[in-house]
Amino acid sequence: MTNSHDITGISEKIDDHRGSVDSGVTISTIEILPEKNVEYFEKALEHLKFGQFNIFIILISGMVLANVLLETLGISFVLPVSQCELNWTIEEKGILSAVGFIGIIISSHLWGFLADTMGRRKVIRPTLIMGFVFSVLSSFSNSFGVLVTFRLLNGICVSGGSATIYAYLGEFHTLKNRDRAIMCAAIIFGFGSIMLPAIAWLIINREWMFYIPLIDVMYKPWRLFMVVCAVPGLICGLALFKLPESPKFLLSSGREDETLEILKNIYATNTGNDRDCFPVSQVLKDIDIAMLPKTAIDKSNPVASLLKAMWNQTAPLFSREYIRITLLVCLIQFIIFATSNGMYMWFPDILNSVMKYETANEGQSAYICDIYKKTLDEIYNTTMVNECITKLEIQTYTYSLLLELTYILGFVVFSLIINTVPKIYIIWFTLCACGAAGIATVSTDIPMLAICFYLGLLSCGLAINVLGSSTVGLYPTRLRAMAVCISLMMGRLGSVVGANYIGALLKNNCEVSFYACGATLIVAGFLAFLVPKPITGNIEAPKRISLVSVVSMNSMVGRN
Repeated sequence: MTNSHDITGISEKIDDHRGSVDSGVTISTIEILPEKNVEYFEKALEHLKFGQFNIFIILISGMVLANVLLETLGISFVLPVSQCELNWTIEEKGILSAVGFIGIIISSHLWGFLADTMGRRKVIRPTLIMGFVFSVLSSFSNSFGVLVTFRLLNGICVSGGSATIYAYLGEFHTLKNRDRAIMCAAIIFGFGSIMLPAIAWLIINREWMFYIPLIDVMYKPWRLFMVVCAVPGLICGLALFKLPESPKFLLSSGREDETLEILKNIYATNTGNDRDCFPVSQVLKDIDIAMLPKTAIDKSNPVASLLKAMWNQTAPLFSREYIRITLLVCLIQFIIFATSNGMYMWFPDILNSVMKYETANEGQSAYICDIYKKTLDEIYNTTMVNECITKLEIQTYTYSLLLELTYILGFVVFSLIINTVPKIYIIWFTLCACGAAGIATVSTDIPMLAICFYLGLLSCGLAINVLGSSTVGLYPTRLRAMAVCISLMMGRLGSVVGANYIGALLKNNCEVSFYACGATLIVAGFLAFLVPKPITGNIEAPKRISLVSVVSMNSMVGRN
């Protein structure tokens, strides 16, 4: 009988002749497994079962996603209540709303490259911890420039986990469970996002303050709110010390022994069996892992070498094979983020204006844009300090909480249907329904109904995770983290454009911003039909074949 070492050598030679993979799904032209305890990676994952480890990593991944929301959108609650103290102009508000996303944009490419070459966990863990540090520092800011600088640095750190976490989580799960695991993390994200209005309600409306003479800052509740929003990131960063590196990444780096050790530990955690009972003694590379490029940095010229390696990692995304997918995913993400995050940045401000109007003019009809224009005139056309907003109306927190509950319900429904209903139809329905709600927001003169439609418009963010899940399945392992990072980078760019574009329009052309967001969402919904479907099955040859057949098949593969 041919020994395992010899067969593995033949298998590796055949790996070198395998064709390209369209979607990162395991497609084996031929498998040579002389022993029952030798498996390809995707098959080895099936032995792990689904258990405590999976639940824990889904929980942490969901909290990482929630941390992104808390860190980037928490500023929307800060801007109205810090107006009196720091005298923001509407242009400065727009910049502060967008600067976190700018940090994400300018660093996403680098983090995607590092995640694909150095490791998923090595990127996520330190960036989460540093993000917390910069949030603490930003809470002591006493000027526009200082706050912008620290929020920019915070955005750069937040970027490290915001996209990489999709690849990290997905690579611990089999193809069968991958989409559902990502959607379950999105449910955790939904529950975590409830923390935003809840934390704001618990902290911002308090009346305490104390003076810090060394830096000439009056420390108020809104400053503490910024720190508390960053705590989940710190918790996740520390939790990652207990979680392993992605075994699929380690296997792609040639670290087979470490991969096997991680799989054994997960097996023991999930099943309760001894780790030595793991029925796999050797893990072979799947096609997409075997084809991973080897990246080496030239120490004599590290900057040029790094830039070249980043280009080599990025260029395939725009090759003939992937360019249509990449452009479509990036465009759709841009449109979704421009509305979900761009419009959300002004949501507490607009909502607070409507609630104040309802309190003073109960039962009277008015268009939402007319109400907000009047509020802006009162803020910027008066020098009376008592006109400033130091607290938010209680209903502002209530409706913000309702929005987050809508997200949770949506993620729960999506997780239940995502394996039965094509993702394209989920994206299409979500974006078209939300787009229609956006147009309806400025078409009714019933303020509370307009707010309900506004909530519907902001719910378009539900499609982000579905599209992210689809993106993971459209690319092979060697491009996956980079692809998700670039698509989300374009989404963050949409957030920047949306926040500033909407801020520029709100005072004089408020209605246009809602019409534009609604119409583009509907267009994006139909564009989703142009995104190809990922391959969802394994194509495998019999596991046991003769050595003569191996040689014959090897010859055919070589000719083809």
